[in-house]
Amino acid sequence: MNLNNKSNSVFNVKFYDMKSLPTLEAEIRAKSKSQPYFSVIITTYNRAHLLKRALDSLISQTEPDWEAIIVDDESTDDTYAQIIPYLSSFTQIKYYRKKHGGEVATKNAGISFSNGEFITFLDSDDEYDPDHLKTRKIILGFNPSVRFLYGGVRIIGNQYVPDRFDYSRKINLNECVIGGTFFIERLTLIKLNGFAEINLGTDAALFERARNEALPVKETKIPTYIYHHENEDSITNMLIKSNPELVPSLNEMNQD
Repeated sequence: MNLNNKSNSVFNVKFYDMKSLPTLEAEIRAKSKSQPYFSVIITTYNRAHLLKRALDSLISQTEPDWEAIIVDDESTDDTYAQIIPYLSSFTQIKYYRKKHGGEVATKNAGISFSNGEFITFLDSDDEYDPDHLKTRKIILGFNPSVRFLYGGVRIIGNQYVPDRFDYSRKINLNECVIGGTFFIERLTLIKLNGFAEINLGTDAALFERARNEALPVKETKIPTYIYHHENEDSITNMLIKSNPELVPSLNEMNQD
């Protein structure tokens, strides 16, 4: 396994390339002594200035049964330096750095590293209300057949995104499913093959695959996921900017 000869077990750090992924995943399974209820996957790329806010919201959760998987898509800023205090203070937070491959590949890597019964997500520019994980655990406990829980978001900033089927059309985020709100049984998510490599709408595509498989899905309206869409460098806006055909839609939305 190629870890570029770098490893820091004290701070739960691994550096790897994609070829080492199957071996590294097996290591994680073997070393795990217990299964947390939640695996929180946090992907990041050059977001050191925002990542701390996300992590502060995570460590402030009233529900303690979680692990966090930070997957760094080869950031060039001081991301690692900023999160060292979290890694040294919270053993349930793990950090992995991979070669740059984009948001979808980074999320799918995080899924491979996870060990929780349910997988959920925290975008590096978003945050959780303190009771976010607690409320979802209660809902899942009262609905043991549910394999996919979603919904419950508070949107800050721009309320619109391009329609994934018609980039010239704007749709309200309230009409969308937001991946940060997903809580998916780990084995179910693996069977669904994670997120698809498409330009826009990866969350919606995953949700549709779950629906098509007739999986037990439930929606909640409790707005404890805080979705930040007020900055030009939000993850959604950066995805749009990386695809030239979407830039006109972004410019129109920012004029609203």
